Amino acid sequence: MSEGEIFHEKQRLELCAIHALNNVLQERIFTKETADEICKRLAPQCVMNPHRSLLGTGNYDVNVIMAALQSRGLVAVWWDKRKSVQSLCLDRIQGFILNVPSRVSLGIMSLPLRRRHWLAVREVQGHFYNLDSKLKAPVCLGREADLRSFLNEQLCQDVAELLLVVQKEVDEDGTWLKPDDTNN
Repeated sequence: MSEGEIFHEKQRLELCAIHALNNVLQERIFTKETADEICKRLAPQCVMNPHRSLLGTGNYDVNVIMAALQSRGLVAVWWDKRKSVQSLCLDRIQGFILNVPSRVSLGIMSLPLRRRHWLAVREVQGHFYNLDSKLKAPVCLGREADLRSFLNEQLCQDVAELLLVVQKEVDEDGTWLKPDDTNN
């Protein structure tokens, strides 16, 4: 599969959570409408839904991502940043969703503000790709060592978080973690 064949949804409004979900799953499954429905299910009594922006332009929180993945038989495992990414069993992980600080810009002008941004990383035919919706195209990170280096680099930022996207059974049996690291 060439980079042109890799599914890569680009940033629109504040829909990075939806783009990250679709990019990690490698197909357009979720839309703003499906995310808004999830928000309503998560907080049915709220006029001002706490799981998205007040303006209704997106900016969905982790609860929406977790519920969306659950609807597909997948689980988002919150990675403990105190552990080494070397202990990840990569062949049991479908993909990664990171939440990282990101610069705010208006057109070509960059503002001195930083916001939270969701992005996806996934293996496609033996290579890992950064599928950040703010990128013009997928960026090949390389093989396993390159992925681990990228994840370490991202997690060095104080506010960065990592979700492992795994099958429900993989979460239940904990096989996303190398066996010698299960008691750490």
